[in-house]
Amino acid sequence: MKITVAGTGYVGLSLAVLLAQHNEVTALDIVPEKVEMINQGISPIEDKEISDFLANKDLNLKATLDVEAAHQAAEVLVIAAPTNYDDETHTFDTSAVESVIEDALRLNRQVLIVIKSTIPVGYVKSVREKYGVENIIFSPEFLREGRALYDNLHPSRIVVGDTGQRGQLFADLLKEGAVDQDVEVLLVGPTEAEAIKLFANTYLALRVSYFNELDTYAEMHHLNAKEIIEGVGLDPRIGNHYNNPSYGYGGYCLPKDTKQLLANYGNVPQNMISAVVEANKTRKEHIAHQVMKFNPQTVGIYRLTMKAGSDNFRQSAIQDIIKLLMGEGIEVIIYEPTVKEDMVINCPVIHDFDQFKAQSDVILANRYDASLDDVEDKVYTRDLFHNN
Repeated sequence: MKITVAGTGYVGLSLAVLLAQHNEVTALDIVPEKVEMINQGISPIEDKEISDFLANKDLNLKATLDVEAAHQAAEVLVIAAPTNYDDETHTFDTSAVESVIEDALRLNRQVLIVIKSTIPVGYVKSVREKYGVENIIFSPEFLREGRALYDNLHPSRIVVGDTGQRGQLFADLLKEGAVDQDVEVLLVGPTEAEAIKLFANTYLALRVSYFNELDTYAEMHHLNAKEIIEGVGLDPRIGNHYNNPSYGYGGYCLPKDTKQLLANYGNVPQNMISAVVEANKTRKEHIAHQVMKFNPQTVGIYRLTMKAGSDNFRQSAIQDIIKLLMGEGIEVIIYEPTVKEDMVINCPVIHDFDQFKAQSDVILANRYDASLDDVEDKVYTRDLFHNN
């Protein structure tokens, strides 16, 4: 099929590559440098599988800045535009998604539009009514930054918010590109699909918060948090996975998705969703407070990215910790090899690693790395299991 994917971030580019194995795919973006890199077989984002496929696989994929050409030829349009959470309106900013929808309906009204961006519960129903069409559906993504294509090749499940032929068509396209063929496919209503996405991410945020609060308790009472977590996780109903303490949940999805779900509750009774949002704030405040106990003059931040294999630090928890420390008059310096600038978040970026280590009185590392072994006595981390 002829498929256009609008947006070449983790979601869009991984889907474009996945679908380009068996279909003619056009990747539409507004950044010339990204388009040029993709057409040269170079990934503009950090993702091992995407880089490998672009360089070595026979893909029917081209990237373009040409909006009209991309839309007019498409039988299926996949929208992977960003939807940031607006704290003033208490909802996702879906303007980028609607801009793509409007272009598509102006140029090719019959195209099947599949939204992959995360959206509020009830959004598909509202845009169908707004534009007077039925050919807009939603399919949630369940991808990790840095492993997005891997997760598309080995999906945990395929969920499409349409129970008819359109939903089956898109599910088949995703399954066709996957390596694992024994995958559960769930065709549901569009609003149920939107809820699946937000509730899944909020549960993950809840689990992160739970083990972070366990870790806070253990730290404050001088207990071995690792032993406690291992003992708790041996219950098969809980499991020893997704349990490594951190500075808080961050990244592009969990902070905004939990806030959006809380906003969607409205007058519906709840306690837990509010607690998940508040718990993350409390954890970051606790981390900052623990660091201040060392009375440092200069705190070094080892990586703004919160996990290995990612070059994305949007909404990373460490950014709020930096602001808390700076608010107390502490100098903060950053070591982040993916950043070429000399200043970021109003802090100096130290590009020489040895200089960074020497200048730091305390080094914050959300995830520990062996390169810190020679200054381990300076490092403050809650990374107990040395995994993501």
